[in-house]
Amino acid sequence: MRWWVRNVARHPASFWLETATGRHYPDFVAQLTDGRLLVVEYKGGQGWTDAAEARAIRAAWERAGGGLYLIVRERDEDGRDVLAQLTRKLGR
Repeated sequence: MRWWVRNVARHPASFWLETATGRHYPDFVAQLTDGRLLVVEYKGGQGWTDAAEARAIRAAWERAGGGLYLIVRERDEDGRDVLAQLTRKLGR
């Protein structure tokens, strides 16, 4: 990783993705050593939902070559911790 930043919502220099109702500001943005961006949204606890619009926006951004987008939780549905989720997303 070359660098990472905490992405501050609504700051003029923040990274955001357009939604039907406004802007989505993910939690972290990083540049990998190969130049790709890694955007990470952290979801803690139970009971969060992943709306269809949000999934579509993330997928479109990845397909367009924006970089990698990861929703990370303390434990995913397969029991992986945060490091394992990141490792899987990066293909290592």
